[in-house]
Amino acid sequence: MAGHSKWANIQHRKGRQDAARSKLFSKLAKEITVAAKMGDPDPDKNPRLRLAVKEAKASSVPRDVIDRAIKKSQGGDAENYEEIRYEGYGPGGVAVIVEAMTDNRNRTASNVRSTFGKHGGNLAETGAVSFMFDRKGQVVYLPEAGDAETVLLAAIDAGAEDVESDEEGHVVWCAASDLSEVSTALESSLGEADSTKLVWRPQTYTEVDEHTGATLMKLIAALEDDDDVQSVTGNFEMSDEVMERLSA
Repeated sequence: MAGHSKWANIQHRKGRQDAARSKLFSKLAKEITVAAKMGDPDPDKNPRLRLAVKEAKASSVPRDVIDRAIKKSQGGDAENYEEIRYEGYGPGGVAVIVEAMTDNRNRTASNVRSTFGKHGGNLAETGAVSFMFDRKGQVVYLPEAGDAETVLLAAIDAGAEDVESDEEGHVVWCAASDLSEVSTALESSLGEADSTKLVWRPQTYTEVDEHTGATLMKLIAALEDDDDVQSVTGNFEMSDEVMERLSA
């Protein structure tokens, strides 16, 4: 499992057990509201909403929170969020993509720029680093889903493109446009996934040592702590030993 995918998987599970849970719930609820407002409020008729609800359930968001987020999208008082992508470089020249939803573009841009600067990075122009990534569907399963061969066969049958497996679990990759269909097929054979979402998959990775990695993790944590930021992706890779020490 590549560095960033593994780190995200570790943090994804740890995040459910600490104070970040409420912030995670808020970000997932925001995505549900926006998806429902942009399309049909019925998940069966709205692929983006269906994926948002699936990811929320995988993160243990209560059903009533999901229902309120959908209902909010249909009210006249629903905020008008703008989706913005920021691109920049973190410590060690790591390429970073930040996706945000905001009702105030100037506030968010200022905060993101300041966060990059405070943690050894710099914000760049749109398109500066995104060419180094591919937009992909990602479905994550814990080891209990089965061994590598079982998951690989299920992924092939579901129409996935690639699978990465190790002791931490399995990451199934597919075309972005196929995520809803692939995840549904996987669910029928492997059960409910630990995570289902669209992500930026790096084409190449930048190896970082522990010192650089520690500063990079502070940058990522600070960006993710911003209420307007929905996701942060970097093309970094760290050894398992370094990753475990930094995630402790």
